[in-house]
Amino acid sequence: MSGRKTVSETLHEHVTLSFTADEVLHEATGHHKLELVRNRLFGKVLLLDGAVQVTSADEFMYHEMMAHVPLMAHENPADVLIVGGGDCGLAEEVLKHARVKALTQVEIDASVLDFSRRHFAEFNAPVFDDPRFHVEIADGAEFASATQRRFDVVLVDSTDPSGPGAALFTPAFYANIKRILKPGGIAVTQNGVPFLQKHEFVRGLSALSSVFAVTRAYLVCVPTYFGGHMMLGWASETDDALNVPEEELARRAAGIDTRYYTPAHHRASFVLPRYIEDLLAEAQARP
Repeated sequence: MSGRKTVSETLHEHVTLSFTADEVLHEATGHHKLELVRNRLFGKVLLLDGAVQVTSADEFMYHEMMAHVPLMAHENPADVLIVGGGDCGLAEEVLKHARVKALTQVEIDASVLDFSRRHFAEFNAPVFDDPRFHVEIADGAEFASATQRRFDVVLVDSTDPSGPGAALFTPAFYANIKRILKPGGIAVTQNGVPFLQKHEFVRGLSALSSVFAVTRAYLVCVPTYFGGHMMLGWASETDDALNVPEEELARRAAGIDTRYYTPAHHRASFVLPRYIEDLLAEAQARP
């Protein structure tokens, strides 16, 4: 056991999480340090610059909640945009919805998609054979500022707010997301783990609140992203989609296979622990 290699998550100051690498599947160092290992509990574990991006064992938890909450809530989510999401686990969940007629994914690096297609086919293989799926290789912030297309739902499956990912947590970016949403549109964003990323959470939700009339945050628990609850941000211009009855959510969910999402949990995920309620209120109160 002592001779086994380990790989470590180094995203959070003062805290390190290590995974035993039962098998090293891929290592590369270029613009980023990329490590892909197999762990007995988490399956395939992908780290980029010391931050865990996805594991094959629990990816469904995050991806289901990011996809199904806004798509079930929307009356007609025909046109969907994903910014980021290079492992294509989110795209897999989106494409489970027959009401989705077109899915565009904007990814800055084509090699990320190639890598994910090769190494995570166990959950993303159906995506690449679906005629509704279209990829744009582009910077997400630049795409949002330039495109003339409009979408019903925009999902921002970004990395953390540092380096290139920082541009996806700004008022300017969110203003462009608002511009490209159709009337009644919904945006959902990745907003980290508030217990370990308090300032990032408040800053991100504050930026979102400065642009959209309605902002909320909802919970998902993903073992990989340690530190407590992970938060997804919600933005819209009205609260209509937040008030869809559970019976209607269940009707829309019929025939969609899930392992985490349920209509009851959909509604419950917006009920926040007090410390996160307080952080959200702080974010919403900022100018």
